[in-house]
Amino acid sequence: MKVTRALQPIIPLCQRLLPDLRTLPGILNLSSLPNLPGLPGLPSRLAGLSLTLLKATALDLAILAGHLLLYPSGIAQERRAAVRPALSGTPSAGDPPQLPTQAPPPVVLLHGFIDNRSVFVLLRRSLAQHGRHRMESLNYSPLTCDIRTAAELLGRHIEEICERTGSPQVDVVGHSLGGLIARYYVQRLGGDGRVRILVTLGTPHSGTRVAPLANAHPIVRQMRPGSAVIEELSRPAPGCRTHFVSFWSDLDHLMDPLESACVDHPDLLAQNVRVTGIGHLALPVHPAVATGIRQALDTAQTEASPGARTGTRGGLSRAGSQTDGLTVA
Repeated sequence: MKVTRALQPIIPLCQRLLPDLRTLPGILNLSSLPNLPGLPGLPSRLAGLSLTLLKATALDLAILAGHLLLYPSGIAQERRAAVRPALSGTPSAGDPPQLPTQAPPPVVLLHGFIDNRSVFVLLRRSLAQHGRHRMESLNYSPLTCDIRTAAELLGRHIEEICERTGSPQVDVVGHSLGGLIARYYVQRLGGDGRVRILVTLGTPHSGTRVAPLANAHPIVRQMRPGSAVIEELSRPAPGCRTHFVSFWSDLDHLMDPLESACVDHPDLLAQNVRVTGIGHLALPVHPAVATGIRQALDTAQTEASPGARTGTRGGLSRAGSQTDGLTVA
């Protein structure tokens, strides 16, 4: 019984990597565990599982070590740019006349639980190298005890950015809890008028059951399935204008079940991207995920340009969702 209870947190992960699992001959009988079918070719599958988990775990540990070194640099809030940028594409003297094009919206980066803006160092560099020069991070305190309060803070921050830059909207990228805070702002506080696209990375949209001992923190309790916050996010949201793109990993040890990191709501315009081969900490760091984020932002920019179709995005209806895949291993 103790062994079975210890295995419960990793059962969702094993079900994805070993979909035919029922028994481990000579090791442990898992037939009493729910939803675990049989397993042909056990040795080769276990070898593949071990290698995949080893690589993902080693990468997460390396990222954690590097992030611990960078963490002090991200404790303070970053200084805000005071310049109100002009439209991009405006011709200078001597250039042939061109139609002005709207600069892409500023990108707001929102970190996860007990973290800070330093987690986005590599992502910021990647976005800047591809033309995204207006980026800002919001640090919220690790002592924050309510997702709703953090969402209100995010809303004030976004309003200040829009006023300062002259941009009517922003794009938001949120890692883990940061994505849930941003979704609450968009869906429950009227933020869909300000947020054009919300990209989430390993965000527990439906709640996660991992680490029950962490329930001592009230914000962790709000991330549990069935919490008041999760229930609020499941309510109708007709006419929500924000486009959601959720990156979720099949090796994310903080999501239980794994699909909790997907946006599943009939009123939301959502695209869920399954990432194979990396864990939770690698999502805001891995270059392949950064490429996916850039593509999501660029696609939204193209669809928002004059003459683009409205009402659908990426072939999605208002009540639809789409699932893509991204293999980075």
